[in-house]
Amino acid sequence: MALTKLNNNGIAGVTALPSSIALGDMVLVSSATASSSASLSFTLGDYKEYQFYFVNIHPSGNNVDLTMNFSIDSGSNYNVSKITTFAQAYHNEAGNDTALEYNASHDMVGTGFAIIAKGMGNDNDQTIAGSMKLFNPSSDTFVKHFIINNSNYSHNDYHNNFLIAGYANTTSAVDRIQFKMSSGNIDAGTILMYGIN
Repeated sequence: MALTKLNNNGIAGVTALPSSIALGDMVLVSSATASSSASLSFTLGDYKEYQFYFVNIHPSGNNVDLTMNFSIDSGSNYNVSKITTFAQAYHNEAGNDTALEYNASHDMVGTGFAIIAKGMGNDNDQTIAGSMKLFNPSSDTFVKHFIINNSNYSHNDYHNNFLIAGYANTTSAVDRIQFKMSSGNIDAGTILMYGIN
């Protein structure tokens, strides 16, 4: 699959596709690299699917969560109602504690920022990497589903695989998404946003 970047935020603004772009191809729409950043925000367009990739996201604080929220008013407010479910597998560095579990305490029903990585540490070897799929955010008819899968080496020397799914409970078009830590800054790392033709 070829990766091609367009200079606009959505396929709706393109008058002709280059011959190298086909339906179903991933197009790099935007990327953001943190440097002691309070948050990283992205503008969404008309793609039916967006894929976000988290690359070595590292917090400034210790035992903090990576969170996200949506906006329907161009980023004036990040307060869209969400319903999520949170499952995790973990294994500690000592090799004596493992589990695969549904974690209801990290689920969300509400307008706050949803947890997408729990208990992140600020040691140099403690980062997360993973992905998020967001479906049809520009719809003004249906809710907006998302699926998140990430790998996290946490503050207490556990490796975690977090599986989060849910939806933005709005029929309004979602036009922005923001990622931030529950406390402190995003010290380093990159988030890539791809649109699927």
